[in-house]
Amino acid sequence: MRSLSKPFALILALTAILALTAIFASLAAPALAQSQQAGGRVVLVLPFDNRSGNPSLNWVGDSFPDTLSKRLTSAGFLTISHDDRLFAFDHLGLPAGFKPSRATTIKIAQQLDANYVIVGSYNIANDQITIQARVLSVDALSLTAPIEDGAPLNRLFDAENAIAWKVARNIDPHFNVAEGTFIAAPGAVPLSAFENYIRGTNAPAADERIKRLQAAVAIVPDYAAALLALGKEQYTVRNFPAAATTLAKVPHSDRLALEANFYLGLAHFNSANYAAAEQAFAFVATRLPLPEVVNDQAVALSRQGKDGAAFFQRASTADPSDEDYHYNLAIALFRRGDTAGALKEADAALKLKPNDNEAGSLRAHLSLVPAGTKLTDSATNSFSPVERIRRNYSEAGLRQAAFQLDQMRAARMAMLPPAQQATEYTQLGRDYLAQGLLPEAEGEFQSALTADPNSAAAHVGLAQVREASGNAAEARDEARKSLKIQPSATAYLVLARLDLADNLLAGCADDVSRALSLEPSNTAAQALRQNLQQRGQSIP
Repeated sequence: MRSLSKPFALILALTAILALTAIFASLAAPALAQSQQAGGRVVLVLPFDNRSGNPSLNWVGDSFPDTLSKRLTSAGFLTISHDDRLFAFDHLGLPAGFKPSRATTIKIAQQLDANYVIVGSYNIANDQITIQARVLSVDALSLTAPIEDGAPLNRLFDAENAIAWKVARNIDPHFNVAEGTFIAAPGAVPLSAFENYIRGTNAPAADERIKRLQAAVAIVPDYAAALLALGKEQYTVRNFPAAATTLAKVPHSDRLALEANFYLGLAHFNSANYAAAEQAFAFVATRLPLPEVVNDQAVALSRQGKDGAAFFQRASTADPSDEDYHYNLAIALFRRGDTAGALKEADAALKLKPNDNEAGSLRAHLSLVPAGTKLTDSATNSFSPVERIRRNYSEAGLRQAAFQLDQMRAARMAMLPPAQQATEYTQLGRDYLAQGLLPEAEGEFQSALTADPNSAAAHVGLAQVREASGNAAEARDEARKSLKIQPSATAYLVLARLDLADNLLAGCADDVSRALSLEPSNTAAQALRQNLQQRGQSIP
């Protein structure tokens, strides 16, 4: 097996799990097996080639992996991160800006266990961008015909979302999220902020990266992706107070909050603010208990003089092949006075890494002290080992875990009665909708309707997605379908907002009245009623 970074070595194990999941799903639901068949869903997006002849526009090519990877992830694909792409380039002895041939592209994809590679080019003239993308199937060794789109340059984000949608449909013909939903997906910022963010994440020098990212945040202060990138750069150059300030601005509701809080914890830890570090790590651990996160939460606890043994045990159990977790647990048990347990863990650490001098010293010391001795009892001997903190956040591990859970959830749900499937998919769609994640929400609502076309809740959820993406006609259609099946305040409120936008005040008033008759305390309906009354429109 080739030598991969640890996160992507895990893809092999993930592939095996997904194969079993697909078998399980095929027994339960042939349609689900059909939609997930075909050669895996791991996708690598490479920077697009600049055909404009203007080198100052090279940054646009670097933006495609960022946008397409995010959007393809929302479409249920496992995309390979910027850092892991650079790892593959480095492992193959290629410079970061290298433009690979088709043969080299296949080699890079195989290095990262990718099933598909997205390559492409663009041209910019008269403030218009035209884009061509192609999908390389690594398994079939085939390249698609060009997939094209274009837009005014100031709508670059929309054009990239449109290309991402077409790529998703090309790879998975069963993909049923509307193109308009992709284009309306959150994340759009002014072109100048986007340019500074992309340049900042790809600049070769740290000072240039920080300068560009600061410029992006100056334009859009709540630009979560730029805040995370800036905070990580500030952390890397050891400006821990600035990193903590920046990373704390990423909202907890944002998908990037987990990674931001991991580095926030490290920034606080390096400033000896162990209580704040513990809080940041705990936020991540409660949502994604990766071993490195649980370990760091325990280290922050230990630095406060608290017992972190239970957390170290969780980290070691989750990843028993990591010597650091055994070493940390040995120290924690020694602090408790459990010398026998500490010896066992020290031995486990040395078995994994025989030349670990610190573990060797700990093991030697433990073998000399009486049973029941606590680490603090041996302070006079100047023996003061400290637990090791982990400084690398496994973004790939996070995405793999989420991807695996999604696949296993789909297989489990395929075994349920159609009505129950629809109920569960609809609830997931509502959760995504509450976060403003339109493509993810629509995917769940469409799955609900596939399971049960008469799900009123799924139709109204889809109506809300259509409303948010600016498709008023289809929003009305879905709301009316929902009402025919079962009246609901939510469906009437979709129609009311659409009527209000079209200045159809009488129709809006009727919709609001019907919504209030179903839910008298509905605050959205009450707000609309007040709006209409201020306009002189009576409510039936």
